Amino acid sequence: MSIFDRKRFKTADFALPVEALRRGHFTDRYFANSREMLAALAKEAYVYRGLNPRGVAGARQVKVGDIEVEAQIFNRRSPMALIAGVDHALAQLRCAAGYFDADDNWVETWSRLEVDAVQDGAVTYYNGDPLNVLTVIEIRGTYRDFAVLETTILGVLSRASRIATNVYEALQAARGKPVLFFPARFDMPEVQAIDGYAYWLALRRFHLDTGIAVRPLASTDAQASLWGGAGLGTIPHAVIACFLADSAETMVQFARHIPLETPRILLADFNNDVVADSRATLAAFWTRYAAAYKASDREALARWRLHGVRLDTSANLRDASQPDEAEKGVSPQLVFTMREALNTAWESWDVPRDLESVAREFCRATQIVVSGGFNVERVARFEREGAPVDSYGIGSAFLSNDQRANSDFTMDVVRVKVGGEWVKLSKVGRRPCDNPDLERVDLAELN
Repeated sequence: MSIFDRKRFKTADFALPVEALRRGHFTDRYFANSREMLAALAKEAYVYRGLNPRGVAGARQVKVGDIEVEAQIFNRRSPMALIAGVDHALAQLRCAAGYFDADDNWVETWSRLEVDAVQDGAVTYYNGDPLNVLTVIEIRGTYRDFAVLETTILGVLSRASRIATNVYEALQAARGKPVLFFPARFDMPEVQAIDGYAYWLALRRFHLDTGIAVRPLASTDAQASLWGGAGLGTIPHAVIACFLADSAETMVQFARHIPLETPRILLADFNNDVVADSRATLAAFWTRYAAAYKASDREALARWRLHGVRLDTSANLRDASQPDEAEKGVSPQLVFTMREALNTAWESWDVPRDLESVAREFCRATQIVVSGGFNVERVARFEREGAPVDSYGIGSAFLSNDQRANSDFTMDVVRVKVGGEWVKLSKVGRRPCDNPDLERVDLAELN
């Protein structure tokens, strides 16, 4: 599954559209054309009779339709990329390498492929020179048997590695604080599983590199499906509307009915007054928490602990707690204001002297989550200014594919087999490369 357990996923874990992959339904059309042409050449036993511009010895004996190639797959994200999607790519080779015979029956040929690959969670580095890349997968075999899989293999590697690397960079910017994975609403539901897996890989790699363990917090069950987790969340703005804009009552009823393992986190900006709504919710929880404390009711104590407040103020609004000249949206200053308001909320309550320390800790333990338009640069700013944020919620930024975040992969044929020998033959500007992290893959074990 990854470098962390030295296991790989099985083909069944991905619910692949096998028939469509075999038919080339998802491939760029020129790969399907190539397969069709090579199959026709193989059928007529065509032998190469061109001009041989590279002067390849033994060229006149090459049966082009059945030519064996060595293809290398690599990316060029600089300075580094966290690799994800390798197991998905291998699963495609396992279930969709082959051809349809004259009667349209599928003939699988995965067993004739020789494949080396890194594990998910590996890191590659790139210094800008395309002649020096770290390959992540190498495939040797009859080209027409896997030609139509290039598009889909590169696609999953590019997407998953881009998201994994984007998450890793966000974790670095957040200095190890939890980063919530919120991109589900920005893309098709079919991609949630691989996206969430890429997020999980980034957390594991961050732990390996820094020693800091960050709890995975994905918003949907699908995102957590490949690593055996579950989606976590509290309330949307819409349900506060169902309670007539009463944030405190919304959270009271949430706490009454939702299992204890679900954190109680108020989405505090519905009325654009995060301080008032957060304090009202804290007060409503406190009366119940204090009663549970006196009764030594451990379950009730857990039920009535307000774990956090989430600030999601729109970028075009200035929260009511802020002065007229203050920055709009969620700002470091708003977080400082929120922290002070939470810490001192108990001072306005009628708290018996013997419970003052309990009330103080009850308020101070309430964490602050920020969300809404966050990316690496914005997280870095909040950390640089010392904003007392406990965790960051990031959504569409994880899908970013701008010039900085681009993690596109390329497959190049770099060798061909001629007369039983491998001959270097790549596009000008490329050459066969290697990677010490490559391991031989037994595709039989993926079934």
